[in-house]
Amino acid sequence: MELLAPAGNFQKLQYAIHYGADAVYTAGKNFSLRAQSDNLSQKELKQATEFCHSLHKKIYVAVNIFAHNSDLDDLPEYLEFLQKIKIDAIIISDPGIFLLSRKYAPEIPIHISTQANVTSWRSAEFWQNLGAKRIILARELTISEIKEIHSKLPESELEIFVHGAMCMSYSGRCLLSSFLNRRSANRGNCTQPCRWKFNLMEETRPGEYFPIEEDKYGTYILNSKDLCLFDRLAEIKKSGINSIKIEGRQNEEYLLCGKLNSHLQKSSCLL
Repeated sequence: MELLAPAGNFQKLQYAIHYGADAVYTAGKNFSLRAQSDNLSQKELKQATEFCHSLHKKIYVAVNIFAHNSDLDDLPEYLEFLQKIKIDAIIISDPGIFLLSRKYAPEIPIHISTQANVTSWRSAEFWQNLGAKRIILARELTISEIKEIHSKLPESELEIFVHGAMCMSYSGRCLLSSFLNRRSANRGNCTQPCRWKFNLMEETRPGEYFPIEEDKYGTYILNSKDLCLFDRLAEIKKSGINSIKIEGRQNEEYLLCGKLNSHLQKSSCLL
């Protein structure tokens, strides 16, 4: 299995490669779902691609927003640039961007983002028939569901997240941030209100908070537990997964490297 690590900036990308990642995923300054990351300029994307390829590693670039009309004018030039520097794949969730990529970057393989919410083998087949090389499956799938998708589509590459944040909505399709902060999660600007501390109060009893489950850090009514499949890598390998992905382009270097070390040590026991 490929070990795929996040790269929120050029330095983090270098750390990920030197700590053993087989591939990294990153983004430019626009069109990705981690607008709060540093991300890479076009000059840095070119340098990063050359750096990865010099060490026989791969680099994937996320272009995975749900595009609005205002995004469409600048996308063709950007996609042509990604093809020119010869990245290894473009990560896409939006059908419109998919069509643009086929037109303006036809030589670059397409990976379907988890944001596309592929939860069945029929959905995976749809994207495969359109020409997608890899499907990044929705985080909400079980191992048995993944096995069935692999059995139905053995030629399609499959990728899953094995470590990182879980969203309270299906693979990130959330409107809370837009509603509360006017910053869209689906355009890369999520403020993660699901991780804020909320209290439960009945409207006729203001100031009287009902007891609900909490820990020493407080109460998180909306927040799901983070994903950690470290102890299930053997099952995952048998399910037909081609790539295991660590979430966190906004993680600091020390945290990223710790996750990589843990997964490399565990993965080596499976060989």
